[in-house]
Amino acid sequence: MTRVAAVDCGTNSIRLLVADADLATGSFTELDRRMTIVRLGQGVDRTGRLAPEALERTFAACREYAAVIGELGAERVRFVATSASRDAENSADFVAGVRDILGVEPEVITGDQEAQLSFDGATKELTGGDHLAKPYLVVDIGGGSTEFVLGSDAVAAARSVDIGCVRMTERHLTEDGTVVDPPTHDRVVAIRKDIEAALDVAAATVPLTEAATLVGLAGTVTTIAGIALELTAYDSEAIHHSRVTRGQVRAITERLLQSTHEERAAIPVMHPGRVDVIAAGALVLLAVMERTGAHEVVVSEHDILDGIAWSAAA
Repeated sequence: MTRVAAVDCGTNSIRLLVADADLATGSFTELDRRMTIVRLGQGVDRTGRLAPEALERTFAACREYAAVIGELGAERVRFVATSASRDAENSADFVAGVRDILGVEPEVITGDQEAQLSFDGATKELTGGDHLAKPYLVVDIGGGSTEFVLGSDAVAAARSVDIGCVRMTERHLTEDGTVVDPPTHDRVVAIRKDIEAALDVAAATVPLTEAATLVGLAGTVTTIAGIALELTAYDSEAIHHSRVTRGQVRAITERLLQSTHEERAAIPVMHPGRVDVIAAGALVLLAVMERTGAHEVVVSEHDILDGIAWSAAA
């Protein structure tokens, strides 16, 4: 067993996983998993820079995670940063801050690397079973970007496109920095147009209609699953490997688009940090299901964070 710590720093959230991993047997024992909404990508699409307050929120979470990593005695630590820190002009400030706090160099990975790690995390436990047909199309809807990965036991094709829930919200569903509740028809049409254009780009690399099973990752998808299951509180075990139909996703998307901030915040499974961005994320998921022809999405709580942990063990 190797005790590893994985940190996934995305556009909307930063997450930590500490686990004991055994590459020889494939066993994986989770010791600590946590998530903090830091909105690192605040304003990046508009300004091209990481906001000072966004950096400080992220560094505060890093200090908390450093304490956990130290207490649990992780032998190896890997810190992976995704879309927001790839795009920012002042990404060096982010890198220096993380290095000072955690003592490890953050890896600002490419979209293709992000896709590979997402696929590994989501499918490592699926590839040994026969209950889901291959190939899989793994779709990871993040804050700044969405990754598409097609494969069976290994990646066959992958592409990252800039249609994350935070980016789409800031680009189309805000006015003077405030989210429009509910959005107008024209705003929804505009965001759909952006999503469809990005799907065209993804389809040029990844044959989106060839998958037998659609696997959905990250907070947008797991939140929608929680709503579909009518959970009274967020329950990872109930959500993991649940299946949500396209009809359910369409109905939930319409509900979210027609709701106010207060109504979305009152949904039992809704994390406070997702209240303003969940509608845009739902639109991405619905468009993906319509484009691929998938009648359902298999929801996974295991994603890029698990892939980072396995890579650290390797």
